[in-house]
Amino acid sequence: MKGLSGPNLHLALVHFPVTNKNGDVIASAVTNLDLHDIARAARTYGVKSFYVVTPLEDQIALVGQLVSHWVSGPGSAYNPKRRQALELIRIKRNLEEVISEISALPESTGAPRTIVTSAVIKRPVVTFSGLRHMFGDGFPYLLVFGTAWGLAESMIASADIALEPIRGTGRYNHLSVRSAAAIILDRLLGHRDAAPERVSNSIGEQWD
Repeated sequence: MKGLSGPNLHLALVHFPVTNKNGDVIASAVTNLDLHDIARAARTYGVKSFYVVTPLEDQIALVGQLVSHWVSGPGSAYNPKRRQALELIRIKRNLEEVISEISALPESTGAPRTIVTSAVIKRPVVTFSGLRHMFGDGFPYLLVFGTAWGLAESMIASADIALEPIRGTGRYNHLSVRSAAAIILDRLLGHRDAAPERVSNSIGEQWD
């Protein structure tokens, strides 16, 4: 496994196609907390970019206003650390646009390998340790999260890789997407040998 800046890993938060609690395919609304918290986790673990995927024009405008406030507006001076996190955000209408943009990056060696996440996977999965070892091949990877009740089955079926679900201590398994993203990024990219003083500093700065 490479260091924090090693893997060529990108992240996408998909708002369509996702499902509701009845299993219907829907377009979900963008959540402010998801953008802030996932961006901060992505920056912490060295993710190259964080794509927010929605086809809804009003939601695209909303994300644009939010990012603008923190990256180039008053928020950038008020909280530079938040600016560094939200600078990772890119807005796209569908996953095809995301894949096309990553493929065209100078450092890319082709189309990214897509990795889907879900609390319930109905196809063969790759373990966290297995995926960590795959990162060493130099290819770009795109880690895809679904909002609402998760990615539509068509998106899960078409991905290159399905990641094993997060398992807790019981039958309940319904984490928020921002919690799941943080856990998965730590399992894939986190260091396990941090010095105590580094851990202390990171805790003290978490609310900045």
